[in-house]
Amino acid sequence: MGNLVGSWRFKEPSTVEECDSTWGSDSEGDEPTAEDDSGISDSVSPAESERAAGHSGDAALQVHGGKSAPKMKRSFYAARDLYKYRHSYPNFRKSRQPNEYRNLRFYMNKIPLVPDGIYIEEILSKWRGDYDKLEHNHTYIQWLFPLREQGLNFYAHELTQEEIKEFQSTREAKRRFLAAYSMMLDFYGIKLLDKSGNVARAPNWQERFQHLNESHHNYLRITRILKSLGELGYEAFKAPLVRLFLEESLCSGTLPNVQHSVLEYFVYTIRLPATRRRLLRFARKHYRPAHAFLWGPPSKKGACSGSGVGGGSSGIRAPAPTPEHHRRGEENTASSRINVSSHDAIMCQDLVGGGIKGFPDLGSYEAGVPGQLMLVSGKRERSDFS
Repeated sequence: MGNLVGSWRFKEPSTVEECDSTWGSDSEGDEPTAEDDSGISDSVSPAESERAAGHSGDAALQVHGGKSAPKMKRSFYAARDLYKYRHSYPNFRKSRQPNEYRNLRFYMNKIPLVPDGIYIEEILSKWRGDYDKLEHNHTYIQWLFPLREQGLNFYAHELTQEEIKEFQSTREAKRRFLAAYSMMLDFYGIKLLDKSGNVARAPNWQERFQHLNESHHNYLRITRILKSLGELGYEAFKAPLVRLFLEESLCSGTLPNVQHSVLEYFVYTIRLPATRRRLLRFARKHYRPAHAFLWGPPSKKGACSGSGVGGGSSGIRAPAPTPEHHRRGEENTASSRINVSSHDAIMCQDLVGGGIKGFPDLGSYEAGVPGQLMLVSGKRERSDFS
């Protein structure tokens, strides 16, 4: 009996529908209620319906050599990866190695990140605003935003439950973590406004948004940042950032290439279903063509034959990536010979397309002088995707 209990494993979901509980407790269906405090209505005006209908032919029936384009579908592997994260990795096996708290010690400025040998204070004081360094160095992101899963820098260490508790109770580590978050937001053209996690465009947003729109590997970085926020006690910081990306990609059109990652990944890092529903209702209102929105709510007709969370087994995977992205993914995952998280591998393939108010301690990092461009440490195949 002891062996049976010891070998028991949580049965992992096998479909997108099993992974996504966003609408499972949504008794109101399509109708907004008091819990939808975003002020967003799900209703679509006749004019908007006409515009959506006008676009539908272009999007759903694009002709390539006389054939219509394949229908968009949800990625099962993305859904499963984020399901595991939201449920605290149900089949996680505790390491037998002693807990060295290396992530916490790094944030306490006691050890440098590996392999570059750089301490957190140097990063926070000298790298802010050095966009070339933040873009082209691929070893720091796993140290700045640790997770309970392995990334592509095998020198970085996974978080443990014990370390998370110590981190959340260490004021110095939390202060530096928020400074690191602010630094990365600035890199993306975003400013952290207050201690509640509200964000807005930074003064240099146009230049940085243009870069972000063309730099797909940063979408994986953002997913990692969102996950790490949740692990280290800043779950409430996620929704404002995800909402900004939805507005910029769907409403303003400043980040059109980010749209798929926001809906397929960023939203689903949020653990509270009610918050995900609010964001997805907002997205559905502005998504074009409207009929192609895949992320719920499920149809009220019972068994759904269309797309979305309730769309049956046909809505499992996103469209196949282009040969170019297949080639990139294969080169970087096969040559590295590293056991990486499923999300790292997915994103390599799926991506086809002054001071701070409330944080007076962070002011010392605002005016850091950028250092010289540092050569990326390690082999290229280990660091192309962060």
